[in-house]
Amino acid sequence: MEELNYEEGRIKEIVDRTLSFWIENELNQLPCDIEIEMLAPDQPDEEWKFWLPIESTITDVALKEFETETGFVFPNDFKIFLKHKHFYELQISEVSFCSLPVSSWRASLREMMFETYSREFLFDKGYVPFAVYSDWGLLCFDTHNNNTVVLWDHEDENSFQYQYSNFYELLAEISKV
Repeated sequence: MEELNYEEGRIKEIVDRTLSFWIENELNQLPCDIEIEMLAPDQPDEEWKFWLPIESTITDVALKEFETETGFVFPNDFKIFLKHKHFYELQISEVSFCSLPVSSWRASLREMMFETYSREFLFDKGYVPFAVYSDWGLLCFDTHNNNTVVLWDHEDENSFQYQYSNFYELLAEISKV
């Protein structure tokens, strides 16, 4: 339990530090509609809107429902990540995480898992994508191997390279850069 509490604190600290950097450097703007709960108060531009991360409203019940719907149970360290903050963009080093807006986090995760690439390439083979890695491919949970994190090369559908033993290890390693 103590290890999980430490990991939970580190996951939150890494996410908060990264999102703070985005805000301080005004990288938190997009040319699209922003959900009202996440819209920054002063908008200097009509087209580009500033968004602010907010505390996550994702509950254990909502996650359980989503897991039942998709047929995949997320690892605990990833659940901590999902239940921490809502954001539109989160990039740490070369890793771009799936957008988690307040009302469309399910749709965003569903798109990453099933629509970024055809189900037959990844999900149906037991690989659950959760982030984009540079222009290389996707980071996925490997359901055959305790949800270790693997890198899938989008140019070779059968190329799955072991990267990290779990989601926490991924976050800790990429945040060192």
